[in-house]
Amino acid sequence: MKYRTIGTDPATRREVSVLALGAMPFGSRTDERTSFAVLDRYVEAGGNFIDTSDNYAFWEDGGQGGQSEELLGRWRRSRGIGDEVVIATKLGGRPLAPGTSYVDNAEGLSAKVIRESAERSRERLGVERIDLLYAHIEDRSVPLGETVDGFAALVEEGTVGLLGVSNHAVWRVERARSLAAAAGRPGYEVLQYEHSYLRPRTDVPDDLFPDGSLGGADAQLLDYLRAEPELTLVAYSPLLKGAYTRPDQPLRPEYDHPGTRARLAALGDVARETGATPNQVVLAWQIGGPLPVVPLTGTSSVAQLEENLAAVELELDPEQRTRLDAAH
Repeated sequence: MKYRTIGTDPATRREVSVLALGAMPFGSRTDERTSFAVLDRYVEAGGNFIDTSDNYAFWEDGGQGGQSEELLGRWRRSRGIGDEVVIATKLGGRPLAPGTSYVDNAEGLSAKVIRESAERSRERLGVERIDLLYAHIEDRSVPLGETVDGFAALVEEGTVGLLGVSNHAVWRVERARSLAAAAGRPGYEVLQYEHSYLRPRTDVPDDLFPDGSLGGADAQLLDYLRAEPELTLVAYSPLLKGAYTRPDQPLRPEYDHPGTRARLAALGDVARETGATPNQVVLAWQIGGPLPVVPLTGTSSVAQLEENLAAVELELDPEQRTRLDAAH
């Protein structure tokens, strides 16, 4: 396994594996035995960066979520896992009532919600301190300063280590970080957005982000990362839920444009040259690129995990990387 540093403060920064493991389906769609097997193999291989959320997976049973955090808590206790494994979770997107959605009925990002939700997550996970806590989705009904103060207070009290932000407009991220910096308080250091080798059109709204693709790492966000090298991007859905290799998993409509065909052709060529799978090439492209990117992969079997783990050791040569980057 290879590692990179997230965070800048010596008191809270962590060394994490360059491949993160998503625990979204654990405890719901993926049963406990399989979930434990995947987690055990990941840690055995040197992985130490696991991602969840307080609302995973509310859509499976019409509830409010929490199954993934609860399973991770049981796994930690049964295996004697301590702070050697970095667990990241998110708040702000938990439905306020069973049978509702975070699109129109989310808990939000008020100071009260941040404190109470973080405490519930700590209890479910069985940890004294959450290693990395994200603001999951935007809440423009709350003054940004209140959200910034709410998260900073938890770091200052020692119940949270690092702060992150997911699925926010870049200008909102920068404004929040500026507010924190001006007050001399902890701010967001890790950004989590959807990011893969294929490039989606950003003018195609979807069900989760009807006002635009706030969930995607677009050109503006990548430019922001280049300008702020202390930030780290955690890239969710890097394999587009299997669309690179599974005929039964078609690409979403926003990928229906000529650039997709060109990039798929380049990806196929490099996969054949390296003897790797397209999935492994995508992950290696992210891990070895010039920006600090940690791909976050969700797996429902040990076999899927093994394929992803092998990508960590795949080295793309400069010519292959140039070809992949230039395809459009």
